[in-house]
Amino acid sequence: MAKKIRMAIVGATGMVGRTFLKVLEERNLPVEEYFLFASSRSAGTKVEFMGKEYTVEELKEDSFDRGIDIALFSAGASTSLHFAPIAASKGCIVIDNSSAWRMEKDVPLVVPEVNPEDIKWHKGIIANPNCSTIQAVVVLKPLHDRYKIKRIVYSTYQAVSGAGYQGYLDLEEGLKGAPPKKFPYPIAGNVIPHIDVFLENGYTKEEMKMINETRKILHDDSIKITATTVRVPVFNGHSESINVEFEKQFDLEELKEILKNAKGVVVQDDPANLLYPMPIYVSGKDEVYVGRIRRDESVESGVNLWVVADNIRKGAATNAVQIAEKVIEYFFS
Repeated sequence: MAKKIRMAIVGATGMVGRTFLKVLEERNLPVEEYFLFASSRSAGTKVEFMGKEYTVEELKEDSFDRGIDIALFSAGASTSLHFAPIAASKGCIVIDNSSAWRMEKDVPLVVPEVNPEDIKWHKGIIANPNCSTIQAVVVLKPLHDRYKIKRIVYSTYQAVSGAGYQGYLDLEEGLKGAPPKKFPYPIAGNVIPHIDVFLENGYTKEEMKMINETRKILHDDSIKITATTVRVPVFNGHSESINVEFEKQFDLEELKEILKNAKGVVVQDDPANLLYPMPIYVSGKDEVYVGRIRRDESVESGVNLWVVADNIRKGAATNAVQIAEKVIEYFFS
C-alpha cells in the first residue's frame, strides 16, 4: 500500500452501520485508522470494533477536517445530502447507502460484480443502490451481456429489516399482538403491497427506484421494466420473482451455466430435491442466490428466476464495503 488509509463510518450505530463494522472486520481492509460517527442522539455510544473500543462521535461539519480518505455513509438521505458534499470537498471519497445521490448524473451507482469501472469517474461521491436492485442486477447482468434483456417484471417479497430496526420490531412485537409503529398495518400474519411513498403514477418510490436504478447500472435505458414491491413478515432476506424477456433466443442449460459461473451468484435449482433459495438460509450470506429457473412459455424468449439475498449484507453493507475495496484498488494502491 502506497498510503495509510483512514476510513469513517457515518451512521455507525444503525442496523446497516453495525453491519458495516461486522463486514469490515471479516474482510480486513488495509485501513490504518477508523472514525465512527452518528447523530447527537447516539454520540458517546461505545462500540467494540477490530479488538478496540471506539466512542462514537457526533457528526459535524468539521468531522472530515482530519484527512479521512473514505467514508461509508448509512445515516439517511437528508444527512447524506448535507454531509456527503462537505466530506467530498475535503478530499474524502463518500460511499453513500441512502437514496440521496443514486440518480444524480455525475454520481456512479455501483454494484462491484456488475459495473465496477463506473467507480473510476466519481467526483467524490459513489452511490450504493437500493437493496432490492442490487441482488437483481447481480443475476441479470451476465444474462443481459449474453442475450440482451428486452423487458423485466419485478415482484418483490421484502423483509422487515429493510425498514430498519423499527420495522424489525414491528414484526417481533406484532407476533405478540402489539400494534404496528413503523408500518401502516400489522405485518405479522400479513403482506403489505406498499414500500416507501406512493407517487402520482400509482407506483411506490421503491418500485420506481428498482426501475430507474436497474437501467442506470446496466447502462441501458431501452429496457422496459415494471415492478411491484411487497413487505412480507420475514425478519431478514429479500426474495424476488423476476420475469425476464430477452431479445435473443436462449438455451436453458446454457443460461444456467452462465449463472453458475457468474461472480457473486449461487445457483440453488433442484426442484426434484426441493432445493431453491429461501431467506431463512440466505441470511448472513454475501452471495445472491437464484433458483426456480424455468422458461416462460407465454413469450418468445423469456425466463422466470427466483432471487434471494441478505438485504442488510449484500443489499447494503457488503456492497458498500466491496465498493471501498475497489476504491482502494483503483486510487490507493
